[in-house]
Amino acid sequence: MTGEITYPTDDTAVAFALIADRGFRAEVCEATRAIGYDVAVLEQHGGGTLVTITRQMPADVPAALKSMVGETVEIVQTESWGAADETGRRTAELDIRITGQPVTMKAHDPPGTRAGGSVVSVVEGDLKVAIPFFGKMVEPEIAKAILAALREEQRAAVKRLTG
Repeated sequence: MTGEITYPTDDTAVAFALIADRGFRAEVCEATRAIGYDVAVLEQHGGGTLVTITRQMPADVPAALKSMVGETVEIVQTESWGAADETGRRTAELDIRITGQPVTMKAHDPPGTRAGGSVVSVVEGDLKVAIPFFGKMVEPEIAKAILAALREEQRAAVKRLTG
């Protein structure tokens, strides 16, 4: 799965300030219609930052899986951002899990690139649903939800950075 967020700024520090802004990430949770959420941002020694977002979402899964999953799911997203390099770019390792379910996504965000006056963050990773027979049917639905969340973050970034 690959998705991207384009921050309308040519300054990687400004783009990262949004990524590490608890209030901004809460806005994104609200925009994704999270039923409940918690956002934690922890600056680490050496210039790294750990962002953890836990959100409760309505379970948008096929009817055959509703009895297994329930009406809501808890998604825990952990982003471990490295320190900025000499150009201000950062990389991140992302881990997305659905609590109590065999769903994981391991991804990375390569260094933000500047393109046409913007900073582009690309999320590339592998999504796995370890449910026999149903896993491959559910993976595209979960990928859609993750991509929708990236689009909401994009909208929120544009709103924040362009007024």
